[in-house]
Amino acid sequence: MIRENLPATILGFLAAVGVFALLFSFAGVDELVSTLARADPVYLGLIAAVTLAWLAAWSVSLNTVLHVLDVDVSYLSSFLVFSGATFSNNITPFGQAGGEPVTAYLISRVADAEYERSLAAIASVDTLNFVPSITIALVGAGYFASEVALGTNENLLGAIGAVAALAVVVPTLIYVGWKRRYRLESRVIAALTPVIRSVADRVPRVPVPTPEGIEHRINGFFRAIERIASNPRGLAVALAASTAGWLFQMVGLWLAFAAIGVDVRLSIALVVVPIAAIAGVTPLPGGAGGIETVLVLLLLAAPLPQVTESTAVAAVVIFRGAVYWIPTAIGGFVVAWIGSGVGIRRSGP
Repeated sequence: MIRENLPATILGFLAAVGVFALLFSFAGVDELVSTLARADPVYLGLIAAVTLAWLAAWSVSLNTVLHVLDVDVSYLSSFLVFSGATFSNNITPFGQAGGEPVTAYLISRVADAEYERSLAAIASVDTLNFVPSITIALVGAGYFASEVALGTNENLLGAIGAVAALAVVVPTLIYVGWKRRYRLESRVIAALTPVIRSVADRVPRVPVPTPEGIEHRINGFFRAIERIASNPRGLAVALAASTAGWLFQMVGLWLAFAAIGVDVRLSIALVVVPIAAIAGVTPLPGGAGGIETVLVLLLLAAPLPQVTESTAVAAVVIFRGAVYWIPTAIGGFVVAWIGSGVGIRRSGP
């Protein structure tokens, strides 16, 4: 699957390089290098630690969802699979939207589960991860507004307004979709069946599925989603783990500023990290370049006189360097390991 996306991935990385070149030029290359050179190694180690803690927290969320679906996978296996999922998201255009099929394949190989159940699991985790990000952003915005005046910061106010709108629109869409899930399911089956059969008919060595087989698999996906949504305890645990993961990420950005000797309020990290994460849906691999640009623009829009172009870009490079490359390195090993046929041994938690 990853090999099939190679041309789009190469084009995406070339575009990301162009975005980074513009961003570094905006900050001033010499000043940026000088700022990065004075980064405190102790803080860099702490940033690596909270990055691993973020991965571990979201792995607990994945593990919880899998157990709701009666898929028995250890926490270590969940951590490795989630790292592999992050790797596939980071090298695939459109972030989670592009990486979810690969992630579902990894889960199905490791857990020996049906593909549609694996896809439902990772889709549910991604959806659950969205909920606390919006909540934390709104709490952070409220706290930050109590510390400083936001009236003159139109860009930051606009971003917060967009988050507030998402906080209303997204839950509404989820509620409406849940109420009409059976009608939605029938429409998905009717729309996808001819497409899947047409694609399979043109791909060598791939048997053309029957309409009944396609309907059975799509039904399996929707039943898995329904089972997850109907388990309050599992949802609570997964949401708590997701919230912890977001907080670790936000602490990571705060530590990145501390590493270069710049003091910023933790509340601003609560606001800008989840907002910038929305840029992960761009055609750039894992949002690389897009997320960094949005982070820098939001930080410069905030009333932070101590944050200059070079310090903002330097802190973002340190922060994103950790949350992008650490899981990509671990996940790349996992994907290669599973692809070699060795796999990951299943066991209880």
